[in-house]
This record gives sequence, C-alpha cells and structure tokens, in this order.
Amino acid sequence: METRELRYFVAVAEEANVGRAADRLGIAQPPLSRAIARLERRLGATLFDRTPRGMDLTDAGLTLLREGRVALAAMEAAERRTRRTAQTPGESRIVLTAKPGSAGEVMVKLLDAYAAEPDAVDVEVVFSPPRHQALMLRDGRADVALLHRPFDDLSGFDVETLLVEDQVVIVPAGHPASQRTSMTEAEARSISDLPCPRWPEIDGSYPDGPGPEMRDLTQMVQLVRLGRTAIVLPESVQAYVRDGVAVVSLVDAPRVTTVLAWPPHSTSVGVAGLARTAARL
Repeated sequence: METRELRYFVAVAEEANVGRAADRLGIAQPPLSRAIARLERRLGATLFDRTPRGMDLTDAGLTLLREGRVALAAMEAAERRTRRTAQTPGESRIVLTAKPGSAGEVMVKLLDAYAAEPDAVDVEVVFSPPRHQALMLRDGRADVALLHRPFDDLSGFDVETLLVEDQVVIVPAGHPASQRTSMTEAEARSISDLPCPRWPEIDGSYPDGPGPEMRDLTQMVQLVRLGRTAIVLPESVQAYVRDGVAVVSLVDAPRVTTVLAWPPHSTSVGVAGLARTAARL
C-alpha cells in the first residue's frame, strides 16, 4: 500500500462519508472513491459496506483502520525524530513528556540520577495535558513518557515501573466530607455539591457534565479550595496540596502505576540510558 492510499482510507473511515472525507483531504470525490475501490481490489477485501447513510466499516476495514493508524503514526514519528536530530547535529537530546504535577518527586529522582551517569544526554521535559502523553510518544513528538496505568493506553510500549500508589479524594477544607478519614470511590463521585471535574479530550473538547472544565493541577486545586469540585488523584499529589483542602483516603479505588514508557523500536542511546536508570532506581 502507498501512504497516500492509507491516508485516504483513514479519512473515509473516520468521516464515514466519501464527500466529507474528500473535503477534508482537499480532493474531488470521484478520484477518492476510485482510490478506495483500487485499495479493496489490491487487498482482496471489502473495507466498507456502502449504505444510504454512508460508509460503514467491515471487520476487515476495522482491522485496517487500527493497523493503518499505527503505521501512519510511526511514519510521522520517524519524520519528527529525524528532523529533530538534523536540527541539532552532533548534539544528543531526548524529549520526555508528562502531566504537570504527576509523580513529581519520582521524576526529580529519575532525572537527577540519570544526569549523574557519564553518558547522559540532555533531557527536555515537556508537560502536556492529560491523555496526550501516549499520543506524543506514538507520533514522535516525545521519545519517552511518564504514563499511568489504568488511565493511559500502554499498548505497544516498553515500560519500566517507577511507582505504585493508592488514590485519594481532595475536598475543600470545612466541607462535611473533609471530616471523613476514608470513603469509597462511588461516595467520592456522588458528593452532590462537588461535581466531578471534566478533563479535555484529545481534540481539546470537553465532555458534557456539570463539573468545571480542568486544564492543569494548579487550576484544579484552586477550584477545590473554592468549593467548586472534588477530585480523585494519586496520593503523591499531596506534595502539591496546601491550605484550604483536605485529603481523604479511598478504600476501593484501583492503585495507580506510574511507568516510564518508550517505543520498543527505539534505538536512542539516551532512551536506553534513562530506562536503565529507571530500572536501577
């Protein structure tokens, strides 16, 4: 398959309509339809069920969409990493991405220990919104990432576990819930006057709901202090909590595992050194 054909297919699959996909790609509809038909003949598979409502993926189409996205992301990653290397000839550097405030103490220990290694390279730390870290690792904007099981998709990555911890709920000081020493996850999410916050999707949009829209840890803690929300977080967040909030243990929430993750095909000396340091720590 050609990259162009794969991009055409993914656009039609995501739009479920040839006309909308053609507009998105900036091409006419007839050549796009012919390209999809040629791709089906080449693969010997029907990728779409054509219906009056649009284009529905078959089982074969679903497989190609899943694998095609991975292939296109790998190509984008190769391009980005090559360009990054070319921009700094003779200089070695890797990009690590993480959520602001996530496992901060562990990250400090990891980077300090790695910097002391004789063959250490520069590590650029890029903070990104929740759920963007795995995407940045897949598309080449980052070489290594701090991810969190069970919230992030770790499929396809090599990982080294850094930290396993419980979760807590952060509530306003003075709220009746602040008098509790523990509660269940369901109880924490059902406090009627403290609606759960909403985090942005990958495309930047927010899901519907009564809770406030969140962007970062500083904003989150401030909104808790103001009595606008309560939020469930890993217990290490207590390092960033100051006056005005209370921390209550959750007795049944799944434990959070923080890992260092990288693409298994990585040949970066810096990534290998950072992974070795993580394993040692």
